[in-house]
Amino acid sequence: MTDAIASSSPDTAERSLGIVLVSASAAVFGLTGVLTKSIHADPLTITCWRGFIGSILISLYVLWRRRRSGNRQTLRLGWRGWLLAVEGALASIAFISAFKFTFVANVTVIYATSPFIAALLAYLLVREPIRLQTMLAAAASLCGVAVMVWSSFGSGNLFGDGLALLMTIGSALYMIMVRAFRDTPVVWAGAVSAMLLFALGWFVTDPLAVSARDALLLIAFGSCFALSSILWTEGARLIPAAESGLLGSAEVPFAILFAFLFLAEIPPMASLIGGVIVLAAVFAHAGRDWVAARQHAAPNLS
Repeated sequence: MTDAIASSSPDTAERSLGIVLVSASAAVFGLTGVLTKSIHADPLTITCWRGFIGSILISLYVLWRRRRSGNRQTLRLGWRGWLLAVEGALASIAFISAFKFTFVANVTVIYATSPFIAALLAYLLVREPIRLQTMLAAAASLCGVAVMVWSSFGSGNLFGDGLALLMTIGSALYMIMVRAFRDTPVVWAGAVSAMLLFALGWFVTDPLAVSARDALLLIAFGSCFALSSILWTEGARLIPAAESGLLGSAEVPFAILFAFLFLAEIPPMASLIGGVIVLAAVFAHAGRDWVAARQHAAPNLS
């Protein structure tokens, strides 16, 4: 009995650490909207700084992980890795720009539908089977997004909602490519994507023409971007995929809460109603996957 408890305690400790890391990643990522709206610079300047700081920190992390593995992890991207990097950079530009033109709640809630859009695109593009519960959750979440977008007509937020939808579709394509390109160093591709953002911002804008206040916020933004990526990568290694997906969904309420606390931003009632519909679909879908995974794992532990 004592031996059984002793042998299971490391797994319990690892799982607890994974939960903490993924939850912390969601909280840090939830600051994206607040930081973007607090910075007075244009979206390209923000993405330039985010790419500069983020690429340095993520590259250091990748090199550290590679050294720990005995330099067995490849840094060769190939055309697949470069495609991931470019697609990720374009989605990031749309993501940052969306916050400038609509409510934080709208962007984060629309982004929460990306797993469902990925499932639909995977079915349409490569005929990957789609589960009934995913179809129902996708239909419900798209209804919620429709309520939010409909309320933006005539309010000046429609352009931002459109950018959020564009970014979400880009993120869904990114998910599909990550699954298809299993041998590609995804985290390293993320670092290269951040470098591309820096290069684009440097040649298109003047990233040095920012105030001291904005410079500090931009450094904090890039650091948060890298930190959330690293926390997610490390935490997701320690817990099942279903559980990491459920915990990762917490970034939406975190983002809305931070926008209320730091920006006093209260979205219109239609956005709140649409957001509730989307969040209910996301958490119900992720929760069912989590319960199914635990039920599947229970017989293996007995």
